[in-house]
Amino acid sequence: MLSDKASFKWFLPGDYTELSMPVLVSMLRGINVGGHNKINMGELRSLYESLGLQDAQTYVQSGNVVFRTKERNLAVLAQRIEEAIERRFGFRVDVIVRTASELRDVIARNPFAKRRAVDPGKLLITFLANHPSAQARDQVLKMNTDPEELHIDGREVYIYFPNGMGRSKLSWPTIGKKLGTTGTGRNWNSVTKLLEIAEQLEVEK
Repeated sequence: MLSDKASFKWFLPGDYTELSMPVLVSMLRGINVGGHNKINMGELRSLYESLGLQDAQTYVQSGNVVFRTKERNLAVLAQRIEEAIERRFGFRVDVIVRTASELRDVIARNPFAKRRAVDPGKLLITFLANHPSAQARDQVLKMNTDPEELHIDGREVYIYFPNGMGRSKLSWPTIGKKLGTTGTGRNWNSVTKLLEIAEQLEVEK
């Protein structure tokens, strides 16, 4: 679930509160991986619609859903989705939620944006459920992650894998344990595509 701080952001003025049905992006952690926690994307869209979440659109099979909702409390919303998934599919997964505005900000804060020869397919953004403490953040940043390069900014961890993710020995479970929060990763191409879908849905409001 999201932190109280994350829920509070939902009410900040001049952002997205003027929209009667704001667009959100939710990302499920650890589904359709190695034959475990299987969820059909059509069934997932149906589940979202049953919760009153409108215009649900999925992207690839890793559990990315873009939708509209009147719900303003993101922590409550994430918990509702998690509970509904458990009832429907028989297992519990973490659901990370970001607003379209927050996703734009995540892309704008990319620490690799001005660097040449960065392969977007090797850049991973892990979206955290909660803000890590300063102490936890410092512990992770002191880790030797070579050849990978890791940056933590707010509730996002940016990791570049120069040799590809499949060959990396970097342990996310170790990092997540040190940060004291769960998270789910998406590569740069998926993140930008999710924002594209979200912005198109905003235009169609």
